[in-house]
Amino acid sequence: MSQTIPDLQITTDLSRMDLDRVHDWLARKSYWAGRMPRAVFDRALRGSLCFGAINLEATVAFARVISDRATFAYVSDVFVDPAHRGVGIGKAVMAAVVAHPELQDLRLWVLATADAHGLYARYGFSPLAVPQRYMERRDAEVYARMADAAEAGRDTRCTH
Repeated sequence: MSQTIPDLQITTDLSRMDLDRVHDWLARKSYWAGRMPRAVFDRALRGSLCFGAINLEATVAFARVISDRATFAYVSDVFVDPAHRGVGIGKAVMAAVVAHPELQDLRLWVLATADAHGLYARYGFSPLAVPQRYMERRDAEVYARMADAAEAGRDTRCTH
């Protein structure tokens, strides 16, 4: 239970989270995962340590950590239901993330954000120390192509 929000529980138990609701947030309301197909979301969950904030049995926030649990972690898909923002739920989720026993003594944590730098700074995150060492391979339209293909009846799922 959160010390600041009565009845708030942070869990890594996927069976307690409303994953339909989380998928809807990410696919329809986030700026980074627009139109993410449900099959992609489900596959992402299987490869991640997921955190859900539950308040009175309702899922009110979510975060996902992709990690080898030994050296590296990438924090992703942090989302607080707009109706529950501004009361410390994001802070409670991030506190649980950085305190999780399987994520201790990692050499490097990274994340990307457009608008929550202040939140993440509270938990030790800062701009990249040496950004010129980082590279990315990005396909910003992949989910839109997959959704369009699904609507047209074409299967674009990865089979491996």
